[in-house]
Amino acid sequence: MNLIDIGANLTHESFRHDLPQVLSAANQAGVERMVITGASLQGSHDALALAKLHPLKLRATVGMHPHHADDYTNAVHAQFAQWIADPLVAAVGECGLDYFRDLSPRAAQRSAFALQLQHALSCNKPVFAHQRDAHADFIAVTRDFPRHHKLVVHCFTGTRSELEAYLERDWYIGITGWICDERRGVHLKELVALIPNNRLMIETDSPYLLPRDLRPKPKVHRNEPRWLPHIAQAIAAARGESLEDFAQHTCATSESFFGF
Repeated sequence: MNLIDIGANLTHESFRHDLPQVLSAANQAGVERMVITGASLQGSHDALALAKLHPLKLRATVGMHPHHADDYTNAVHAQFAQWIADPLVAAVGECGLDYFRDLSPRAAQRSAFALQLQHALSCNKPVFAHQRDAHADFIAVTRDFPRHHKLVVHCFTGTRSELEAYLERDWYIGITGWICDERRGVHLKELVALIPNNRLMIETDSPYLLPRDLRPKPKVHRNEPRWLPHIAQAIAAARGESLEDFAQHTCATSESFFGF
């Protein structure tokens, strides 16, 4: 089985002591290719540096998460322009809006998001987008964003109406182990069946969102790319697909989207 993890925060400090082992475990599980998420200035720098160490298997994103939007200065914007031009940078992001935590002022979030969308258009690269409790403004900021330009709503956890709005715009959807959470992810089991094969991708969002139904539970409470097959199995079952067919079309979609 061959799977691609489109969202792994492998530059997170929790991986500093054992990243080679984490990559090896992922490879043994059939997850050889991954997109390393950049979500801050330092995080984007580190994501690209990691991709350069493994150029056949890793790609990076460069962007500013809405949590850090207040740090999005002109200097950051200029630096991102240089990094995004690198062939190993597969997408602009993680960028978007997060009104759930509101760690940056909402006006700053909207401004940083819009500026990063400009970068995506300028360099003709996809967008790796984040939206939580901010659907209306997310749609407003992207209202003039070209429909033909690739954008994935990563870690989708929203409602049916939100999903339909994104699919109507021909956007892509990233599903995580949230679907394995019996407390808050049950609704996704119905919604994932609505996503066309050529719009669905999967991710762990490591080290976050460790699937709650893993048995036995890992000794270290940290998500890793090696758990992507477990997430894939849950999504495939909810869609009524075999794991083999599911893996084939999600891999093909991810290859096309991120340029592997």
